[in-house]
Amino acid sequence: MPDILISGPLSALVGGTITWLITVLGSLLVLFFNKVNKKLMAIICGFSAGIMMSASFWSLLLPAKERAEEAGDSAWLPVTIGFIAGGVFIIAAAKILDIIKKSNADKKESSSRGILILIAVTLHNIPEGLAIGVAFGAAGAPESVAAAIALTTGIGLQNFPEGAAVSLPIRQDGASRFKSFMCGALSAIVEPISAVIGALLAHMAFMLPYVLAFSAGAMIFVTVKELIPEAAEDKKLGAIMIMLGFAAMTFLDVAL
Repeated sequence: MPDILISGPLSALVGGTITWLITVLGSLLVLFFNKVNKKLMAIICGFSAGIMMSASFWSLLLPAKERAEEAGDSAWLPVTIGFIAGGVFIIAAAKILDIIKKSNADKKESSSRGILILIAVTLHNIPEGLAIGVAFGAAGAPESVAAAIALTTGIGLQNFPEGAAVSLPIRQDGASRFKSFMCGALSAIVEPISAVIGALLAHMAFMLPYVLAFSAGAMIFVTVKELIPEAAEDKKLGAIMIMLGFAAMTFLDVAL
């Protein structure tokens, strides 16, 4: 049991905490700026999108297939079901947010907007934390640990602009810099928690392929829905950064 705690939940907690702290760093931008240059956002979001897509395949989908085959199961079943379930989770979360927004339609206070943004990003960060936890929980060989670290790095990189994306709109709505910063800083606090949950789930061998694929599906959906449109603000630059991000993450996963 101690070995499990060291290689799984404890490592996942550290990884999830690091990605949360990177979100905090991104939120600090609100103390110095009221908005971020669109070209800079295209660079950051494009690079992050490439990293997330590469990580979803090399660190999540491919291991899900391999684990299912090792268990003697038909690999297509858990990989397909888990992947679709991850996307459905994000869609359902978005529907819940729409309901909340409609119920708050007449409220113009920035505090209401801040709560909505916090809920949205919290739901968005749950599968990211799960992905970190599952990657560390499933890591056995040194190369698997390297892949888990690479995945954590990728999620952390895309969390930096996410912190700014939460705090800056709240600031523009009239909230104080400190309150805007705190909203951004707290938006990813769920990642360390869900990372530990993911690591614990990873030790349930029969569930591991499903959980890996679920995390991949959720991350791909979020990447396509949120990061790529931001990168597309500068189409050529955004496309280049997506390619570079994908190549960088592929190198980390394949070469290390």
